[in-house]
Amino acid sequence: MDHQHLASLVAPQLRERSGAVFYSGRQAFTAQANLYLLGLNPGGSPMLQTDETIGRDLQEWQFGPERWSAYLDRSWRGRSPGTYGIQPRILHMFDRLGVDPRDVPASNVIFLRTSSEAALAGEKPALLAQCRPVHTAVIEDLKNPTILCLGSTAGRWVRSLLGAETLAGRLVEDNARKWVSEAHFDDRGRCVVTLTHPGRVDWRNPASDPTPLVLEMLSR
Repeated sequence: MDHQHLASLVAPQLRERSGAVFYSGRQAFTAQANLYLLGLNPGGSPMLQTDETIGRDLQEWQFGPERWSAYLDRSWRGRSPGTYGIQPRILHMFDRLGVDPRDVPASNVIFLRTSSEAALAGEKPALLAQCRPVHTAVIEDLKNPTILCLGSTAGRWVRSLLGAETLAGRLVEDNARKWVSEAHFDDRGRCVVTLTHPGRVDWRNPASDPTPLVLEMLSR
């Protein structure tokens, strides 16, 4: 996919607001990947990170290095790259999948930065509509894609976008909590895997690792 065209799909009214669009470099969006990783929205503080705008993120993505992953190569909160927050958990999954995270297109369903999901409430419908063209273009460009969604909100939205209603698999944690990850297919064979959120679940613990469900879907 042409990276200039993809960047042009980001709604102009979002570009001056705090947030981010792409979590991997241009090369990941031009190759024929079969995975697309989507969180809900960038975390952090829109007050303290006012200069980290969506427009600036697009500029850095278009003119910076072609190949990188925010989960592997970026320093979050001043920590060593790949070591903070959900980064090690995402990297654990990619390692088990045998995939280089730099080769996986990654983004968020909503590009606006907030400190919590609750802070999105009033704008969520409009933001989903404004961000949708980017995700539709990426998914249409992928070959038999499996979309990995971090958490139930992102999963519900992507399933609704694709009409993915056929339950194809589920994995229940092997612990007292018993949280569930699920996989659904649409009528074109595209798979949406709704994972437990790595911000709340340590995927490196075998009892709560949802990676086997992803491996099962990729083997189909």
